[in-house]
Amino acid sequence: MATALLAVAACSDSEKSVDIGGADSSEAMTWVATWGASPQVLPILLSGPDVMPAQFTDQTIRMIARISKGGPRIRVRLDNTFGTAPLSVGAAHVALHADAADIVDGTDQTLRFDGSTDVTVAVGESILSDPIDLDVPDLSELVVSLYLPEMTTATSGHSLGVQTTYVSTPGDFSSAATFPVASTSTSRYFLSGIEVETTADTRAIVTLGDSITDGFASTVDANNRWPDQLAEKLFQEIGRRDLTIVNEGISGNRVLNDIIGPNALSRLDRDVLTPPGATFVTLLEGINDIGFPELGQEEVSADDIIQGYREIIARAHTACLTIYGATLTPFEGAGYYTAAGETKRQTVNDFIRNSGEFDGVIDFDAAVRDPANPTTLLPAYDSGDHLHPSDAGYEAMAQSIDLGLFDEPVQCVTAQAA
Repeated sequence: MATALLAVAACSDSEKSVDIGGADSSEAMTWVATWGASPQVLPILLSGPDVMPAQFTDQTIRMIARISKGGPRIRVRLDNTFGTAPLSVGAAHVALHADAADIVDGTDQTLRFDGSTDVTVAVGESILSDPIDLDVPDLSELVVSLYLPEMTTATSGHSLGVQTTYVSTPGDFSSAATFPVASTSTSRYFLSGIEVETTADTRAIVTLGDSITDGFASTVDANNRWPDQLAEKLFQEIGRRDLTIVNEGISGNRVLNDIIGPNALSRLDRDVLTPPGATFVTLLEGINDIGFPELGQEEVSADDIIQGYREIIARAHTACLTIYGATLTPFEGAGYYTAAGETKRQTVNDFIRNSGEFDGVIDFDAAVRDPANPTTLLPAYDSGDHLHPSDAGYEAMAQSIDLGLFDEPVQCVTAQAA
């Protein structure tokens, strides 16, 4: 493991620290990512020919996102990465969440984009809102409302929100305190990030992973994904306000090949290496590379997965990020389990634990396995499908993480060489 020293990474002019007024005008402030939802193609066609993308016409979408660290100003990223037509947003608002689809009175703010209250996001592009003044507490839920005046097909978004998204009756209800609900979903549409203006010493932890990081099988609307529970541990138990957590898990994701993607290697730059403030990365991915070949997808070896890890490690280090490998959790009893797949998992976990190529190790396998049968999840931690943890399992994962890993980033060789 490398010696812990401060890493220095290049940043754009818009992301550099600035001195602003406030309680202490001498304190430098900067923009840091505080929430994320990795863009992907929608819908996710898991079965049947009749699954179609959601469509909206003259309707408002209201989405709830619980941030990690708060601050006095925020900005919101809208995304049309996988869109097939320009995304026309007639109005966009953000507010603090009250209950269900309703917002806290007096907190609604209009989102503007280069000063305009409406915006068109080109195919394959994303756009960041202008900063807005909104005092957002740590671990608070924000409501982002998008009014879509034209017929809009939701081909770009995030499939597994584990959070209720509300769709209105016809009309612009983007600023409404009480929201008229016509339908609901648990996917997110066109929303990929929230950033907060905060002290310049704040660092973001980006959690790269698959459904176990995305929170599959956790309770909807409860924020029980392991990254959420890690945020609670950091903020509530030890008061670490110098960190944010950005969840970049995609359910079904693989390191090497697409099935539900884009795969980790292809999305690394956008989702992990470039969010403002990104300093630490956790990697929990590979179980789908092992299991999905049993369902007719590309066969990969343990060595293939390890080589994928090595590329991710190298690219993270080039970007001056510290990267921690998380061991793959047990999956005996899951639909795609095989004895050969278990052998691959053990080989991959041995690399994570013992190769020394990651900057540190988070041993999720040890945290949730059944000591009496270590190829399976502990029953109390099993959601029932023998692959995804329960809420208690996700909590055990978060509690197992050594928070000292996030005290200082490791030495950045690239920065030193420069």
